[in-house]
Amino acid sequence: MLDRALVNGQGRERALTLPYQVEFTPAARRQFRKLPAEAQRRLAPVIDGLADNPRPAGSKKLVGPSDLWRVRAGDFRVIYTIQDERLIVQVVRVGNRREVYEYR
Repeated sequence: MLDRALVNGQGRERALTLPYQVEFTPAARRQFRKLPAEAQRRLAPVIDGLADNPRPAGSKKLVGPSDLWRVRAGDFRVIYTIQDERLIVQVVRVGNRREVYEYR
């Protein structure tokens, strides 16, 4: 979903992308709120940045049958899905790297 816009009226085109909407699952929201304040301050700009670029440098698609992605911020990880057709990034899990990959 790219719109074309003329830049400076000189006929040069630049692709403009619409920002994605970042949503949290209820579990991810609870996990985020339980993190220490310093971790929340570190993760907030990373999560907000997913709206502009859902696949930032350093992000990785997780191995397996799911469509999960991961982005790092120090010892913390944000696990999320990307719905390109609807422009939605859904945060599924947030936590310390030792615990975030454990699914119960």
